[in-house]
Amino acid sequence: MIDLKFLRENPDVVRESQRTRGEDPGLVDELLAADSARREAIKSADELRAEQKSLGKKIGQASPEDRPALLQGSQDLKNRVKAAEEAQKNAEEQVNSLQMRLSNVVEGAPAGGEDDFVVLEHVGHPTEFDFEPKDHLELGESLGLIDMKRGTKVGGARFYYLTGAGALLQLGMLTLAAQKATAAGFQLMIPPVLVRPEIMSGTGFLGDHAEEIYYLERDDLYLVGTSEVALAGYHKDEIIDLSQGPLKYAGWSSCFRREAGSYGKDTRGILRVHQFDKLEMFVYCAPEDAQAQHQALLDMERDMLAAVEVPYRIIDVAGGDLGASAARKFDTEAWIPTQNTYRELTSTSNCTTFQGRRLQTRYRDAQGKPQTVATLNGTLATTRWLVAILENNQQADGSVIVPEALRPFVGQDILKPKK
Repeated sequence: MIDLKFLRENPDVVRESQRTRGEDPGLVDELLAADSARREAIKSADELRAEQKSLGKKIGQASPEDRPALLQGSQDLKNRVKAAEEAQKNAEEQVNSLQMRLSNVVEGAPAGGEDDFVVLEHVGHPTEFDFEPKDHLELGESLGLIDMKRGTKVGGARFYYLTGAGALLQLGMLTLAAQKATAAGFQLMIPPVLVRPEIMSGTGFLGDHAEEIYYLERDDLYLVGTSEVALAGYHKDEIIDLSQGPLKYAGWSSCFRREAGSYGKDTRGILRVHQFDKLEMFVYCAPEDAQAQHQALLDMERDMLAAVEVPYRIIDVAGGDLGASAARKFDTEAWIPTQNTYRELTSTSNCTTFQGRRLQTRYRDAQGKPQTVATLNGTLATTRWLVAILENNQQADGSVIVPEALRPFVGQDILKPKK
């Protein structure tokens, strides 16, 4: 939710942000007009309440013969106050409705859509083979790591089993991520995967991408697509203590996405599925610390990607491809040899005060005054990483070298095809 004071003082900045996102800048003017009407309604109601208070004093001091006329005037004034308060309530609801529709203000992201990102850095070189490489599903099936057929039989399309060393590979990867996060000062959490509507809405996920989310109508609960949602709601309606620095959490959970509108796209294997596991970092900090924390999250992702030994690049995501809550987002994309392209493995977003304002999460500044907190998130490991690990570490005989950092968890140096 955007800060109304910032909107009043910087309307052109917000309009330009809307254009950068490919969204309607006219919404800015609608909100400004609604905010003006709200402030006028508040002023009118305050004046009438003051008049009502003054009249109450006069009635108390009036003579018996003057009191009936004053009482009649008091009743009329009471009705006017009631009408003014109703008008104020409606005006505030209109402002809140428009605020909830307006996306966060973009900070430094390039303009454009999904294909207009800017590559910031390449790490490693695209893997080359002197043989025809297999894709991750062919490798996963021949090595006994992935069972898509039975996953489809049990759960339908885009469900799967991770079996044997495949399960160990994922558990090892997530455990390594949890260890790295804990060593960096993150508190490890296993959060709820079902959340209330106000939590899902508060994080900004019920806008244009609401169709991606599983909703349990009977229980009025949503399945999360990332533990960011539950971690953002953890301190809802609280004033948190940031006197010792940012609060940092790492959530390990299963995640669920409907993948609405993606039929026929990336349907092979486990690249785009309905259920996966993820270790997500989440930070609460003072707004002036948010940019530094964003870089720190990106550095955590760099460290984890180095551990699993895959080549990747870092991109600055364009405004039109940002979620509603993100002011800026960096993605890391690993090289996928059989697709001859890079695919997203992690993202880290600076959400500034957007989520904090919607969820009423605050902290006290140096003067002890409550201020809205900034929030950030970043992926440290997820099921999709197995795609890049398998494809980049395969050998001509169909085996896959296990990255050294994961060998203690998997118990093998090399995964060999099942006979």
